[in-house]
Amino acid sequence: MTKLAAVIVTHNRADKLAKVLQALRSQTRVPDAIYVINNASTDYTGEVAVGVEYLRLPENIGGAGGFNLGMKRAYADGADLVWVSDDDAYPEPMAIAQLEQALDRFETDTGRQAPFACSWVKWTDGGHCEMNTPAPVWDWPRFYSSDAPVFLVSACSFVSCLIPRWAIEAHGFPIAEYFIWYDDAEYTQRLGQSHPGLFVPDSVVVHDLPVNQGVNYGLITGQSLWKFRYGARNETSARLRMMGWAGVAEFWLRAHRQMRGTPWRFRRAIYAAFWRGLWFRPEIERVE
Repeated sequence: MTKLAAVIVTHNRADKLAKVLQALRSQTRVPDAIYVINNASTDYTGEVAVGVEYLRLPENIGGAGGFNLGMKRAYADGADLVWVSDDDAYPEPMAIAQLEQALDRFETDTGRQAPFACSWVKWTDGGHCEMNTPAPVWDWPRFYSSDAPVFLVSACSFVSCLIPRWAIEAHGFPIAEYFIWYDDAEYTQRLGQSHPGLFVPDSVVVHDLPVNQGVNYGLITGQSLWKFRYGARNETSARLRMMGWAGVAEFWLRAHRQMRGTPWRFRRAIYAAFWRGLWFRPEIERVE
């Protein structure tokens, strides 16, 4: 029997976490274990996280640190599949089952193993969620069929992503030091070194974000600058390791163009984060 684990990282979203846990318990494929990693919340998260593997951290180690820890716990407990998602994303009843079926069907039909499968993430109005758009590979429709609609992708977010045990063994865990932003893109790109992942549009999750907005450096505000700084540092670090200077230059040019017209203090902070990323080289944790 395949053991399925779900990992949710949370911080001060007890109301939304309760909805996530209810959605998980209502799945046609209910996880065998649910791990809730509480990033030092000050609300009543502990009262909501009942009947799960619950770990409250003494300090906030970010989404990246939380997913790193949760996946390591799930792996150590023998999980064959690890489903990761946010504390404000509600999977529809068949979402996880459809991801698992897609992985199994793909291996049966092609003789290949996909290292992850991800859902179609929608916003609260039913439209596509801009923040969680998977990155297609050049031949993305190669294995599409009306009976089994899947598309090949090189990366996705950590909102409803199913990862097999073998992929964790081959590529390690997410980089905890990234703290927030681009940790999911880096990790799924790393998984994709074995084979592209699968985007499964029939698997649907609703992401309860305040606004439907993607990562665009032209949209920086005083409130969001801290996240963009992490993203700039982390993406520079990851691209330098995986794509070399050409990958870094492509990212810097795109972000620079997006920031035209934004206040100089924001651009200066992002340029400084670019520079830090060149020297930021955390080690990848492997399975012992």
